[in-house]
Order: sequence, then C-alpha cells, then structure tokens
Amino acid sequence: MLIRKPGHDPLSSEITPEAVWQSRREWMARAATIAAAAGLSSWANRQAFAQAPDALPAKPNGAYSVMDKPTELKDITSYNNYYEFGVDKDQPARYAEKLQTRPWTVSVEGEVVQPKTFDIDTLLKLAPLEERVYRLRCVEGWSMVIPWVGYSLANLLKQVEPTGNAKYVEFTTVVQKDNMPGLRYPVLDWPYVEALRLDEAMHPLTMLVFGLYGKVLPNQNGAPLRLAVPWKYGFKSAKSLVRIRLVEQQPTSSWMQAAPSEYGFYANVNPDVPHPRWSQATERRIGEGGFFTPKRKTLLFNGYADQVASLYQGMDLRANY
Repeated sequence: MLIRKPGHDPLSSEITPEAVWQSRREWMARAATIAAAAGLSSWANRQAFAQAPDALPAKPNGAYSVMDKPTELKDITSYNNYYEFGVDKDQPARYAEKLQTRPWTVSVEGEVVQPKTFDIDTLLKLAPLEERVYRLRCVEGWSMVIPWVGYSLANLLKQVEPTGNAKYVEFTTVVQKDNMPGLRYPVLDWPYVEALRLDEAMHPLTMLVFGLYGKVLPNQNGAPLRLAVPWKYGFKSAKSLVRIRLVEQQPTSSWMQAAPSEYGFYANVNPDVPHPRWSQATERRIGEGGFFTPKRKTLLFNGYADQVASLYQGMDLRANY
C-alpha cells in the first residue's frame, strides 16, 4: 500500500491479463460476465464454469451483495496488491504461479476452548458456500466489485469456542521463500500479519473466501483462502492464511509496524480521513474507462454503514483511523 508510481493511474488498456486466463477459460469468464449483465446474474456465471476443473459453485446471497456491476475477471486477476510477489500491480499475476497451495492447513489457536488445525478440504465443507458481491476499496484510491465465494468467518471461529479473554483476532499469512520473490525486499517484516476486533471478525459480512467468479481463488488473489472485510481498506483482507490466533491484547499489524503514522488498526473506509499522501474522498473503479473516467465519491464504510456503523458507536473515527 505504500509504494505508488507518482502521477500514474493505469489505463484500463494497460492491464494485461496473464496467459493462464486466455483461451477457453477466458472465453467462458467473459461469456458469464456478459450473461450476468444481461440479467441472468450468478446463475449464468456458475453455468459457464460448470465443466471447469476448478469450479466452486455457491448459492448467491443477495442479502450481503451489492448491486454494482462486477469488475471483469481479467482485471481482478491482473491488477493486484500482493507484495510477497512484487510491489507493482502486474507482478502478482506474473509470479504467483509458483505458490504451493496443496497441502494446506490453517491453525486456529490462542484464547479458545478447542484449538484446532484445519486442512483446506475440511474448511471448504465447514459451511455452505455463498457467492457475495462485495466492493473492494484500496487505500491508493482504486476500487473493484468482486463476486467472492465463501462463508462468514464466524462459522470457523465458533468451531473453536473463543474464551472470555478473546478480544482480537490475529491473522498470519504464508511465507514460501522459494516461491515468493517479494520476500527478498524489506518492504514489510514478513510474514504479513493483520488483525480485527473479535466483534468485527464475528460480523456476518466478514468473509472467509475460497473463490471468485464461481472458481477457486487464483494464486495472485490470495489462494487458497483469504479474508474479505468489505467496509475496510483492502490491506485488512489478508491473503493466503495459515494461522488465526485469538488474543486479549490488540496486535500490531504489518502496516502499523511499517508506517504507524499512515496505517491505523481500524482502517475503516472514510472519505473524511485522508491518508498522509492521498486523499480518500474519491476513488477510481478499475475497468470503468481508464484514467479520464470521472472518479466516484468514496462512501463511508465503503457503503456498508447501515450494517457496521454500530460497531463504532461513540468512537472518534479520525483518531481511530
């Protein structure tokens, strides 16, 4: 989130999809997107992927979905923040192919009655998979709309029974030194660590994600599982999770450690609280026409205020940025 090429917002035409998304699979993705835009919604999308080996069917959840037009698959999978694979937006798509996602386990530990380690196949079956269309807003000023596949994180946390001492949930992501070229650079103190308050983590909007657009997550998007916390800036939605720890004291996340004056614990989307180097009052939606497309006004809590504002009642959202 810290590194940006001055004065350069990429044109839509500059975003080149990785070769893996070409040929038959890319054709199906585009066909599904067109069908959805025509009013067939996620049903057509799932039908288009029905024969794909990495299909991940899910039941649409309209209660937790926005009505915005989803960002095209080629943009979602070629314009990414995943610093373990490089700081430029196109580097994750180029280098994440080496990420090893099987076998994969996630430990859930700390202030819990029943600490457990789950393999990815168990997690996929832990709760019914849902498709939810969420907004994603990044601190640099760009946004997307993504049809995630997964379920509420609360389903997992209830399995381990948080104790009365559990106040926060810390998330640690994978480190694969041989497969992640970005780890050679001291952008952050690896592994990447993020955290939420327990009530934020238990909120039904906070999602454990296994896929997007009806397919398993691409590596550059955080395979094999990640968070999606739609009312917070994108860096809070940690990718490629390997450990979840419930703790009593507020953890220090990676970006807080690297730049505490720029990144606070809460990171709620707020148009009235600028980043020291970027205004947060407006945003540019990726795929909507490039640099000269008029910017959108940023919505408080990314447009999810009705669902989450009560979590912060009485708090100073400028001090708790």
